[in-house]
Amino acid sequence: MLPQNTLHFDRRHDRGPFDIVGDVHGCAGELELLLGKLGYLVEHDGPEGHRHYEVSHPQGRRVVFLGDLVDRGPRSPDVLRLAMSMVEAERALCVTGNHDDKLRRWLLGRDVKVSHGLGDTISQFQTQPDGFRDTVHEFLDQLAHHHVLDGGGLIVAHAGLVEDMHYQSGGKARGFALYGATTGEQDEYGLPVRLDWAQDYAGDAHVVYGHMAVTEAVWVNRTICIDTGCVFGGQLTALRWPERKLVTVGALETYYASLRPR
Repeated sequence: MLPQNTLHFDRRHDRGPFDIVGDVHGCAGELELLLGKLGYLVEHDGPEGHRHYEVSHPQGRRVVFLGDLVDRGPRSPDVLRLAMSMVEAERALCVTGNHDDKLRRWLLGRDVKVSHGLGDTISQFQTQPDGFRDTVHEFLDQLAHHHVLDGGGLIVAHAGLVEDMHYQSGGKARGFALYGATTGEQDEYGLPVRLDWAQDYAGDAHVVYGHMAVTEAVWVNRTICIDTGCVFGGQLTALRWPERKLVTVGALETYYASLRPR
């Protein structure tokens, strides 16, 4: 069963301005700091792990979350609550990442392998109030796998998207958006061997994505990966659109060891 809202990716009418945020992976403290640095007013109550948020921008800017909100980091429930509150208030958009989708399937009771930080999220869910899991499942279930924004000039997808899939909603486009292009083989670290699709990208639209942690966000053929490995001790990065300006905050600590050397 696929999420219900997979067809609702075409938002060409939505022109921003946006602040596109890379993989958060439960790093709520860094997310709060980054939003503050971007000029958002971040109000919250409750202790860490159980916070409720009210986030807005004085100039009406909106956040676009690139997915992988959860796993590995210390405060996935807080990240979810922040993102859900912003999306509900129409102050943010969010696409799903592979970690979010795996959590969605776990919440459905599917037989998923508890690995790559999912166990951390499950443990953090144990102390959440009744109804939290249902709320999270409903939120994750309606996320699109990519969005087409700003008159077609901006594509946001967790792991990127090649040009001929920008207006597709089927399984191939969804698989690429969540996992990227791979050879089907594994490297010496047990991770998928990835194809560098960005080097061959020749589309007119700019593609902003995350998924594979890099040490520095660099434009390649109108594509940019802004997952700068916050949960691994790197940075949490946002791209301001249409300004194309990068804004970062450093990780407060290293929460999870990267399997592949960075």
